[in-house]
Amino acid sequence: MEETKKKINGWKIAFLVLIGIILGGIIFSTVRIFTARETNLPPSSETTVPKGSPVLSMNTNKKKLNTVMEYFLNDLQKGSDVKYEFYLENQAMLKGEFKILGATVDFYLYFDPYVMDNGNVQLKARDLSIGSLNLPVSQVMATVKRGYKFPKWVAIDPEEQTIVLKLNEFKLNNGMFIKANHIDLVGDDIQFSLYLPKEKKAND
Repeated sequence: MEETKKKINGWKIAFLVLIGIILGGIIFSTVRIFTARETNLPPSSETTVPKGSPVLSMNTNKKKLNTVMEYFLNDLQKGSDVKYEFYLENQAMLKGEFKILGATVDFYLYFDPYVMDNGNVQLKARDLSIGSLNLPVSQVMATVKRGYKFPKWVAIDPEEQTIVLKLNEFKLNNGMFIKANHIDLVGDDIQFSLYLPKEKKAND
């Protein structure tokens, strides 16, 4: 009798152990299924770039930028009788024409570009080529300012002999904007950064 009880108890214990193993497996699998898998990805708050921060840096050269500016100016000057060209060589150059005493005169204004602290670009007049005429740079720039169509974000100051490209006022349709980082025309190295729109304050 005792031997029979031992056999029954042994089977009972083995059966309970088996049930325990099965239940444990089910519980373990359930926990794994409904528990989010750990990854090495940073939290979403760390992957989101704050608005008003640079999201893309762009390196370009004079040839590519000249192509973009040519397209932009052709579109800007549609229907205008007075046209001008602006392109980059080892200096920035503004080419156009105006009339003096009924004669059409071509002019070439040469500028040195400088990146300003706010990411805008200042063009400082360096030289003027206007045939055999001897005219001051400020006078030619005043004539250009009066007679040519420029975007609102281009500011011409004949007295200071400068043109400022206010890139902070040149916004894309989605509100993104551009800042200049570095301009080296001789080394053909031009760098810009693309920024997300700045967050508006509650009272804006």
